[in-house]
Amino acid sequence: MSESPEPESPENLPRDLTLYLVARFALVAVVAWVLSLVGVPLLVALLIGLVVGLPLGLLLFRKLNARVTAGLAKRNESRARARAALRAQLRGDLPSNPGDEAA
Repeated sequence: MSESPEPESPENLPRDLTLYLVARFALVAVVAWVLSLVGVPLLVALLIGLVVGLPLGLLLFRKLNARVTAGLAKRNESRARARAALRAQLRGDLPSNPGDEAA
């Protein structure tokens, strides 16, 4: 296994993002559950779970966070390229056929 994150394909982004969100909220739930076992009221335990669990999730799920961030950056890059090509096409700088475009 390599330590460097592999380039993610766009179809993995929804899966990674969902997994990351579920993992972070599960961490909040676990922290709140532990606090409620100790005798802390449920609402207070949930608030403390949010304050403690969400930042703790950044540290515990660092690798998954890096995959999600890379996937979002890749998607944003391709969308920015498509937007720039559309604007250039509307200005008349590029041919109207997307297949004629140089990569």
